[in-house]
Amino acid sequence: MKRRVLFIQGGGQGAHDEWDSKLVESLSRALGPNYEILYPNMPDEIDPRYARWAAALKNEFGKLRDGAVLAGHSIGATILINALADEAPAFRPSGVFLIAAPFVGDEGWPSDDIGDMSDLGRRLSPDFDVHLYHGDRDDTAPVSHLDLYCKAIPRAVAHRLHDRDHQLNDDLSEVAADILTSARGR
Repeated sequence: MKRRVLFIQGGGQGAHDEWDSKLVESLSRALGPNYEILYPNMPDEIDPRYARWAAALKNEFGKLRDGAVLAGHSIGATILINALADEAPAFRPSGVFLIAAPFVGDEGWPSDDIGDMSDLGRRLSPDFDVHLYHGDRDDTAPVSHLDLYCKAIPRAVAHRLHDRDHQLNDDLSEVAADILTSARGR
């Protein structure tokens, strides 16, 4: 049976089909044939709103079992981690992988939709292994957001990637390697 990876897209015009599909292709190639990537279209990608996306995530969580992988890019990663902090899913993921995730709160992005995230570590299940990936050439969500996540979730494993942009140059090989490692550990 194939392991499932739920990949949540970022926001903005064309994010699903034109941008993040390249990330999913890279991840799929690197993970190989033993993985199935679920890549749903999130509602109204041009205007990602927490309540709508969290409801869609809850629906997707119903398709997963223990050992599934959760991954998200950009605002999709931000919404994913907040949804997990607000309500843990019925299954236990083998890992949570956040790619170029904007941080909401002091020194991060402002939001009238997502509250301050400085208490994420306290609200998240201690069972969740969280990995953070951020390129040092990200001009959408500055790499300083990685440091804010590290303060909020001290147990998270941070990966600062040299010479990589917001899309990590469409290369998720490091993410795939860590997913494969987490799968071996289960």
